[in-house]
Amino acid sequence: MSRPRAYRLIANELRKRVQAGTYTPGSRMPSLRELEGEFGVSQITARSAYQVLIGEGLVEGRFGGGYYVRTYRPIIRHGIQRLAQDPRTAGLAIWDADPGTAGRDLVVADIRVVRETAPDDVAHDLGLEADDQVVVRRRRYILDGKPVLLSASYFPADIAGGTQIEHEDTGPGGAYARLTDVGHPPAWFQEDLTSRMPDEDERERLELSAGSPVLVIRRTVWGPTGRALEVNAMTADAGSYVLRYRWVAAQPEIEQQAEG
Repeated sequence: MSRPRAYRLIANELRKRVQAGTYTPGSRMPSLRELEGEFGVSQITARSAYQVLIGEGLVEGRFGGGYYVRTYRPIIRHGIQRLAQDPRTAGLAIWDADPGTAGRDLVVADIRVVRETAPDDVAHDLGLEADDQVVVRRRRYILDGKPVLLSASYFPADIAGGTQIEHEDTGPGGAYARLTDVGHPPAWFQEDLTSRMPDEDERERLELSAGSPVLVIRRTVWGPTGRALEVNAMTADAGSYVLRYRWVAAQPEIEQQAEG
């Protein structure tokens, strides 16, 4: 078995120290020069070790200020529970219904609501013609003082047009409650998840450290008739999230019916 590369050995050691409390949340980590002296490596290798820990969301780099143990409490995103119908009927928004974000200090900033021609990929997923209009809601979510998510929701204009979805404040229960009000209740959801490095605009708006990746979550929502009601393109700070999915195992008779 090959020996782990030097930067990974250093990252493993630093991780152990954080977990043991040697470096506490918010405290400054050793400088690159200090790691160079302690482990006998180059600053390039030391920097690579920190990039591993930044990617894990354990450490953050500050421009001109070294490396620090992150103090931010991660978001446990309950992927199924947060989209359940009951909280919407109780007038709760998704972020208030999700146990991972309920009760935390949430600011929805940079809200822009416009009508525009659907991008090709969105038109395809919504089953629209190339020149059809959509209502687009763009916003940035800031949780406990930290930007964590950029979101752009696309709704067919013939459904969302003229409703409160076109206002900055969508009202109790959010946009899905408004869709229900006009006879198009969300019936089922699909989320596709990928990861990549952010572009310059995303890095600036999410206030990401160099080397921090993002999660790209694309949600499509359908109504009971099978018509697509929304495409939501989300870009999230990967280091801020734990994605949690919990569901009841299928009963044998259900599995047999599905197989049949």
